[in-house]
Amino acid sequence: MSGADHPGEHDLPGNPDLAGHNALGHPAIGPRPLSRTRSFTRRGGRMPRTHQAAWDRLATEVVLDVPRPLGETSTVVDPSYRLDPVDVFGRRAPLVVEVGSGSGDALVAAATARPDWDFLALEVWRPGIGHALAKMEQTAGAPLPNVRVLEADAAVALRTLLAPASVHEVWTFFPDPWPKARHHKRRIVSAEFAGTVLRLLAPDGVWRLATDWGDYADAMREVLDAHEGLRLASTDRAPLRPVTRFERRGLAEGRSITDLAYVPA
Repeated sequence: MSGADHPGEHDLPGNPDLAGHNALGHPAIGPRPLSRTRSFTRRGGRMPRTHQAAWDRLATEVVLDVPRPLGETSTVVDPSYRLDPVDVFGRRAPLVVEVGSGSGDALVAAATARPDWDFLALEVWRPGIGHALAKMEQTAGAPLPNVRVLEADAAVALRTLLAPASVHEVWTFFPDPWPKARHHKRRIVSAEFAGTVLRLLAPDGVWRLATDWGDYADAMREVLDAHEGLRLASTDRAPLRPVTRFERRGLAEGRSITDLAYVPA
Protein backbone atom coordinates (compact mmCIF):
# COMPACT_ATOMS: atom_id res chain seq x y z
CA MET A 1 0.00 0.00 0.00
CA SER A 2 1.35 3.43 -0.77
CA GLY A 3 0.54 7.01 -0.08
CA ALA A 4 0.50 10.51 -1.43
CA ASP A 5 3.17 13.11 -0.86
CA HIS A 6 3.39 14.61 2.60
CA PRO A 7 5.87 17.48 2.27
CA GLY A 8 5.29 18.88 5.72
CA GLU A 9 6.80 15.84 7.38
CA HIS A 10 10.23 15.95 5.82
CA ASP A 11 10.75 19.58 4.86
CA LEU A 12 11.64 21.91 7.67
CA PRO A 13 11.71 25.41 6.13
CA GLY A 14 13.82 28.06 7.75
CA ASN A 15 16.34 25.63 9.17
CA PRO A 16 18.47 24.01 6.43
CA ASP A 17 20.51 22.10 9.02
CA LEU A 18 17.37 20.16 9.95
CA ALA A 19 16.29 19.33 6.41
CA GLY A 20 16.09 15.85 4.94
CA HIS A 21 18.43 13.21 6.32
CA ASN A 22 20.67 15.88 7.84
CA ALA A 23 18.02 16.02 10.55
CA LEU A 24 18.83 12.41 11.39
CA GLY A 25 22.54 12.22 10.75
CA HIS A 26 21.50 9.05 8.94
CA PRO A 27 24.48 6.67 8.71
CA ALA A 28 23.07 4.62 5.84
CA ILE A 29 21.63 7.32 3.62
CA GLY A 30 23.54 10.49 4.35
CA PRO A 31 22.44 14.03 3.56
CA ARG A 32 20.23 13.42 0.52
CA PRO A 33 16.69 14.76 0.93
CA LEU A 34 13.99 12.28 1.83
CA SER A 35 12.20 12.92 -1.46
CA ARG A 36 14.27 10.07 -3.02
CA THR A 37 10.99 8.21 -3.37
CA ARG A 38 7.59 9.00 -2.03
CA SER A 39 6.04 5.57 -2.39
CA PHE A 40 5.84 5.22 1.37
CA THR A 41 5.23 8.64 2.82
CA ARG A 42 2.23 8.79 5.08
CA ARG A 43 -1.25 9.22 3.71
CA GLY A 44 -3.77 10.19 6.33
CA GLY A 45 -7.52 10.17 6.29
CA ARG A 46 -10.37 9.57 8.67
CA MET A 47 -10.98 5.96 9.62
CA PRO A 48 -14.42 4.40 9.49
CA ARG A 49 -15.87 4.00 12.96
CA THR A 50 -15.30 0.23 13.08
CA HIS A 51 -11.64 0.60 12.10
CA GLN A 52 -11.07 3.34 14.66
CA ALA A 53 -12.68 1.17 17.32
CA ALA A 54 -10.38 -1.73 16.41
CA TRP A 55 -7.41 0.65 16.55
CA ASP A 56 -8.46 1.82 20.01
CA ARG A 57 -8.75 -1.77 21.25
CA LEU A 58 -5.73 -3.42 19.59
CA ALA A 59 -3.13 -0.80 18.68
CA THR A 60 -1.35 -0.84 22.04
CA GLU A 61 -0.66 -4.57 21.59
CA VAL A 62 -0.02 -4.71 17.84
CA VAL A 63 1.30 -1.32 16.64
CA LEU A 64 4.90 -0.76 17.69
CA ASP A 65 5.99 2.36 19.50
CA VAL A 66 9.45 3.34 18.23
CA PRO A 67 11.64 6.44 18.58
CA ARG A 68 10.96 9.08 15.92
CA PRO A 69 13.45 11.97 15.81
CA LEU A 70 11.16 14.18 13.73
CA GLY A 71 8.21 13.78 16.12
CA GLU A 72 5.38 11.35 16.73
CA THR A 73 3.59 12.25 13.48
CA SER A 74 6.66 11.30 11.42
CA THR A 75 7.07 8.00 9.59
CA VAL A 76 10.84 8.19 9.97
CA VAL A 77 12.26 5.80 12.57
CA ASP A 78 15.38 6.82 14.48
CA PRO A 79 18.24 5.22 12.50
CA SER A 80 20.03 4.30 15.71
CA TYR A 81 17.08 2.13 16.81
CA ARG A 82 17.42 -1.62 16.20
CA LEU A 83 14.31 -3.79 16.54
CA ASP A 84 14.89 -7.15 18.22
CA PRO A 85 12.26 -9.65 16.99
CA VAL A 86 12.89 -11.99 19.92
CA ASP A 87 12.12 -9.16 22.33
CA VAL A 88 9.08 -8.02 20.31
CA PHE A 89 7.50 -11.44 19.78
CA GLY A 90 8.83 -13.20 22.85
CA ARG A 91 10.31 -16.08 20.86
CA ARG A 92 12.68 -16.98 18.04
CA ALA A 93 10.78 -17.84 14.84
CA PRO A 94 11.03 -17.23 11.07
CA LEU A 95 10.33 -13.54 10.45
CA VAL A 96 8.32 -12.25 7.50
CA VAL A 97 8.49 -8.52 6.74
CA GLU A 98 5.65 -7.14 4.64
CA VAL A 99 6.38 -3.84 2.92
CA GLY A 100 3.12 -1.98 2.51
CA SER A 101 0.51 -4.18 4.17
CA GLY A 102 -2.40 -1.99 3.04
CA SER A 103 -5.62 -3.15 4.67
CA GLY A 104 -4.02 -6.35 5.94
CA ASP A 105 -5.43 -9.01 3.61
CA ALA A 106 -2.18 -10.97 3.20
CA LEU A 107 -0.95 -10.15 6.69
CA VAL A 108 -3.95 -11.51 8.60
CA ALA A 109 -4.47 -14.53 6.34
CA ALA A 110 -0.82 -15.59 6.49
CA ALA A 111 -0.40 -15.00 10.21
CA THR A 112 -3.50 -17.09 10.86
CA ALA A 113 -2.26 -19.89 8.59
CA ARG A 114 1.29 -19.88 9.99
CA PRO A 115 1.16 -19.32 13.76
CA ASP A 116 4.73 -20.65 13.91
CA TRP A 117 6.02 -17.64 11.92
CA ASP A 118 6.21 -14.02 13.02
CA PHE A 119 5.03 -11.15 10.80
CA LEU A 120 6.18 -7.54 10.86
CA ALA A 121 4.23 -5.19 8.58
CA LEU A 122 5.45 -1.70 7.67
CA GLU A 123 2.69 0.65 6.49
CA VAL A 124 2.33 4.43 6.38
CA TRP A 125 -1.41 4.54 5.68
CA ARG A 126 -2.96 4.70 9.14
CA PRO A 127 -6.53 3.98 7.93
CA GLY A 128 -5.12 0.84 6.32
CA ILE A 129 -3.62 -0.20 9.65
CA GLY A 130 -6.98 0.40 11.29
CA HIS A 131 -8.61 -1.76 8.62
CA ALA A 132 -6.04 -4.51 9.22
CA LEU A 133 -6.70 -4.42 12.96
CA ALA A 134 -10.45 -4.67 12.35
CA LYS A 135 -9.85 -7.61 10.01
CA MET A 136 -7.65 -9.28 12.62
CA GLU A 137 -10.29 -8.84 15.29
CA GLN A 138 -13.00 -10.18 13.00
CA THR A 139 -10.88 -13.19 12.00
CA ALA A 140 -9.26 -14.12 15.30
CA GLY A 141 -11.36 -12.31 17.88
CA ALA A 142 -8.22 -10.87 19.47
CA PRO A 143 -4.76 -9.57 18.57
CA LEU A 144 -2.70 -12.18 16.74
CA PRO A 145 0.39 -12.77 18.88
CA ASN A 146 2.59 -13.28 15.82
CA VAL A 147 1.77 -9.92 14.19
CA ARG A 148 3.25 -6.49 14.78
CA VAL A 149 2.71 -3.39 12.66
CA LEU A 150 5.06 -0.44 12.35
CA GLU A 151 3.78 2.85 10.97
CA ALA A 152 6.90 3.79 9.02
CA ASP A 153 8.49 4.60 5.69
CA ALA A 154 9.82 1.15 4.79
CA ALA A 155 12.26 2.37 2.15
CA VAL A 156 14.15 4.27 4.84
CA ALA A 157 13.43 2.27 8.00
CA LEU A 158 14.52 -1.11 6.68
CA ARG A 159 18.04 0.17 6.07
CA THR A 160 18.72 0.28 9.78
CA LEU A 161 15.77 -1.27 11.64
CA LEU A 162 16.71 -4.97 11.55
CA ALA A 163 19.92 -6.94 11.78
CA PRO A 164 21.48 -8.24 8.55
CA ALA A 165 20.40 -11.73 7.45
CA SER A 166 17.61 -11.78 10.04
CA VAL A 167 14.54 -12.08 7.79
CA HIS A 168 13.06 -15.27 6.37
CA GLU A 169 10.86 -13.58 3.75
CA VAL A 170 10.18 -10.04 2.54
CA TRP A 171 6.85 -9.37 0.83
CA THR A 172 6.09 -6.54 -1.56
CA PHE A 173 2.60 -7.28 -2.81
CA PHE A 174 0.85 -4.83 -5.15
CA PRO A 175 3.00 -1.78 -4.43
CA ASP A 176 1.82 1.53 -5.86
CA PRO A 177 2.54 1.21 -9.62
CA TRP A 178 2.93 4.96 -10.18
CA PRO A 179 1.74 4.37 -13.77
CA LYS A 180 2.76 7.74 -15.24
CA ALA A 181 6.25 7.62 -16.73
CA ARG A 182 7.37 10.77 -14.93
CA HIS A 183 6.53 9.08 -11.61
CA HIS A 184 8.35 5.79 -12.21
CA LYS A 185 11.25 6.99 -10.06
CA ARG A 186 8.88 6.83 -7.09
CA ARG A 187 8.36 3.09 -7.39
CA ILE A 188 9.56 1.20 -4.35
CA VAL A 189 11.22 -1.62 -6.32
CA SER A 190 14.55 -0.15 -7.32
CA ALA A 191 18.18 -1.21 -7.33
CA GLU A 192 18.67 0.74 -4.11
CA PHE A 193 15.77 -0.98 -2.33
CA ALA A 194 16.90 -4.36 -3.67
CA GLY A 195 20.17 -3.83 -1.85
CA THR A 196 18.25 -3.10 1.34
CA VAL A 197 16.20 -6.29 1.00
CA LEU A 198 19.24 -8.40 0.17
CA ARG A 199 20.96 -7.18 3.33
CA LEU A 200 17.96 -8.30 5.39
CA LEU A 201 17.45 -11.75 3.88
CA ALA A 202 18.84 -14.84 5.53
CA PRO A 203 20.90 -17.05 3.19
CA ASP A 204 17.79 -19.19 2.58
CA GLY A 205 15.46 -16.17 2.51
CA VAL A 206 13.02 -15.15 -0.22
CA TRP A 207 11.78 -11.80 -1.52
CA ARG A 208 8.24 -12.26 -2.85
CA LEU A 209 6.62 -9.65 -5.07
CA ALA A 210 3.32 -9.33 -6.91
CA THR A 211 1.84 -6.72 -9.22
CA ASP A 212 -1.06 -6.38 -11.62
CA TRP A 213 0.68 -3.79 -13.80
CA GLY A 214 2.53 -5.36 -16.72
CA ASP A 215 5.04 -2.58 -17.20
CA TYR A 216 5.86 -2.58 -13.48
CA ALA A 217 6.38 -6.36 -13.63
CA ASP A 218 8.77 -5.81 -16.54
CA ALA A 219 10.56 -3.07 -14.59
CA MET A 220 10.87 -5.32 -11.54
CA ARG A 221 12.40 -8.07 -13.67
CA GLU A 222 14.80 -5.63 -15.32
CA VAL A 223 16.02 -4.25 -11.98
CA LEU A 224 16.17 -7.50 -10.03
CA ASP A 225 17.55 -9.73 -12.79
CA ALA A 226 20.42 -7.26 -13.15
CA HIS A 227 21.22 -7.33 -9.43
CA GLU A 228 24.28 -9.52 -8.89
CA GLY A 229 23.16 -10.49 -5.39
CA LEU A 230 19.74 -11.85 -6.40
CA ARG A 231 18.42 -14.58 -8.66
CA LEU A 232 14.90 -15.38 -9.80
CA ALA A 233 13.67 -18.55 -8.09
CA SER A 234 10.00 -18.71 -9.10
CA THR A 235 7.15 -17.01 -10.92
CA ASP A 236 4.53 -19.15 -9.17
CA ARG A 237 1.95 -17.56 -6.92
CA ALA A 238 3.29 -16.90 -3.43
CA PRO A 239 2.10 -19.81 -1.23
CA LEU A 240 0.52 -17.62 1.47
CA ARG A 241 -0.75 -14.78 -0.71
CA PRO A 242 -4.57 -14.66 -0.67
CA VAL A 243 -6.73 -13.17 -3.40
CA THR A 244 -6.76 -9.52 -2.35
CA ARG A 245 -8.99 -6.67 -3.39
CA PHE A 246 -6.09 -5.28 -5.46
CA GLU A 247 -5.88 -8.55 -7.36
CA ARG A 248 -9.63 -8.71 -7.91
CA ARG A 249 -9.64 -5.11 -9.12
CA GLY A 250 -6.77 -5.75 -11.52
CA LEU A 251 -8.39 -8.86 -12.94
CA ALA A 252 -11.72 -7.04 -13.34
CA GLU A 253 -9.92 -4.36 -15.34
CA GLY A 254 -8.33 -6.95 -17.60
CA ARG A 255 -4.83 -6.98 -16.10
CA SER A 256 -2.84 -10.13 -15.39
CA ILE A 257 -1.08 -10.87 -12.12
CA THR A 258 2.67 -11.37 -11.96
CA ASP A 259 4.30 -13.12 -9.01
CA LEU A 260 8.07 -13.11 -8.57
CA ALA A 261 10.30 -14.73 -5.96
CA TYR A 262 13.97 -13.80 -5.68
CA VAL A 263 16.58 -15.39 -3.45
CA PRO A 264 20.17 -14.48 -2.58
CA ALA A 265 22.45 -15.53 -5.42
